[in-house]
Amino acid sequence: MNDDAAKANLYNYLKHEREAVLSKLDGLSEYDVRRPLTVTGTNLLGLVKHLTTWEARYLGEVFGRPFPEPLPRWDIEVDRLADMWATEHESRGAVVDRYRRVWDHSDATVAALALDDIGRVAWWQDAEVPLLNILVHLLAETSRHAGHADILREQLDGAVG
Repeated sequence: MNDDAAKANLYNYLKHEREAVLSKLDGLSEYDVRRPLTVTGTNLLGLVKHLTTWEARYLGEVFGRPFPEPLPRWDIEVDRLADMWATEHESRGAVVDRYRRVWDHSDATVAALALDDIGRVAWWQDAEVPLLNILVHLLAETSRHAGHADILREQLDGAVG
């Protein structure tokens, strides 16, 4: 498999997992998408907001292509954790729309780069990392949170799949 095919394959898996996360919001009330279902307060909309922030960072800042909207600071713990919950001023529509804008930004980054192009991950002790590793990391992270979303949705209304 050539590099372009490998990049497309990885990125297509990431796109599939993104949609899986968003599908867990379908048919739920505003209350239920925000309802904390774990001791730490994890909820569906918070997972979407968290994935939005970190995809914007990994496929933005890391490659010198910052997402044009403000992001919480990663180097101040209280700010870094702020992406785990949607505030009362952030509607489901606003959170989902922002995630989709990040996708568009990520699409442009992935299209512009080769798998061996190097980015710098400041929160990994300034590690220099190729796009390949970032795509694998994002796929793993998004899949992990898609699994969390599966469990949260099942707790809410028994929906599975």
